[in-house]
Amino acid sequence: MADKKTPEAIPAEPIKAGATSKTPETGATPSETPADTLVAEPPVKDGAGKRSAADNIKKEASKLGNQAADRARGFADEGKQRATGALDEFAKLMTDAAGDVDERIGPEYGKYARSAAEGISGFSESLRGKEIDDLIAEAGEFVKKSPAIAVGTAAALGFVFARLLKSGIDAVSETDEA
Repeated sequence: MADKKTPEAIPAEPIKAGATSKTPETGATPSETPADTLVAEPPVKDGAGKRSAADNIKKEASKLGNQAADRARGFADEGKQRATGALDEFAKLMTDAAGDVDERIGPEYGKYARSAAEGISGFSESLRGKEIDDLIAEAGEFVKKSPAIAVGTAAALGFVFARLLKSGIDAVSETDEA
């Protein structure tokens, strides 16, 4: 018997559709050649390499998202502490001013100032006692219940923030010119 070469030993050439040339090892056309003697490219692994890369990207994105959420919560908690401190200061200022209001305008108006100061102080305490996630959930519920008020409040706060920012920029530019 003649010594036959194995398919791995023969360099692979692409098979063109409708080719009639004879294969070097058997002398048959490609359609006559048994399937096990054709040289094929190695099978693709169902995207296993791609899947692991995509999984790694998803894991890293999830990790970065969690880190960003933790940082945002930290900033929000710091903001909450500053806001409650500012509310406490404002309530104290209003309580102190209530005495002046008593003397100048009358005790019934001083009572209103004290009542407002107590309301602000109570709001500050309730804000201090809540977690950030609870505050976010409450804000979301408020927006769903009263979208017009929420939009109006956001617009007013944006206007105040823009004015504060502009006045700060103007103040900085005046000190730079001097």
